[in-house]
Amino acid sequence: MTNQKNLKSGIEWRIDDNLVPYDEALAVMGSRVDEILNGTAGELVWLLEHPPLYTAGTSASASELLDPTRFPVVATGRGGKHTYHGPGQRVVYAMMDLTKRDRDLKAHVWRLEEATIRAVASFGIVGGRRKDRIGVWVDVAGQDKKVAAIGVRARRWITSHGLALNVNPDLSHFAGIVPCGIKEFGVTSLYELGVQVTMDAVDDAFAASFSEVFGA
Repeated sequence: MTNQKNLKSGIEWRIDDNLVPYDEALAVMGSRVDEILNGTAGELVWLLEHPPLYTAGTSASASELLDPTRFPVVATGRGGKHTYHGPGQRVVYAMMDLTKRDRDLKAHVWRLEEATIRAVASFGIVGGRRKDRIGVWVDVAGQDKKVAAIGVRARRWITSHGLALNVNPDLSHFAGIVPCGIKEFGVTSLYELGVQVTMDAVDDAFAASFSEVFGA
């Protein structure tokens, strides 16, 4: 089931209740980028979950794929290295028109991080940025762990892909890769951090934070 609504900012907000195959998501994102470029559709933020798989970004290294037979591995056009997607993880794809903003991909990544930081803050989680490490990180007993990964793509200043927030996925599935190419730090989830929250609540938090950060 797909639910749709418009935020006050005018950004379309789409939520899928069922697992969305990754190749289907790629096709939808590609079509939406074309439509935005053609002026036939507006910006879209799409919230969903995927069946288990590993994706390889444009800078992925084969040596960081530790268990290539565990799940399907899909090469994708987003930036970054390997990451895991699966049930219990809220994936947020943001098809945004940077010609309406600053034509700055780094600023777009910053906004995705900021929206996520604000969303998890509503559940009492202190997320933050780390120098030279994209994503949203938390301090767990003095050790940095990533709670949300970010990887984006832009074509003629229209973005696609976005972020993946670990709500309550099976964290053992990350063992098949070196997540985002970083060996020194682990991954965590809201559930592991002691927050038992529904996807509906996460979606409401993202709706509020995206509206604040991206605006009209």
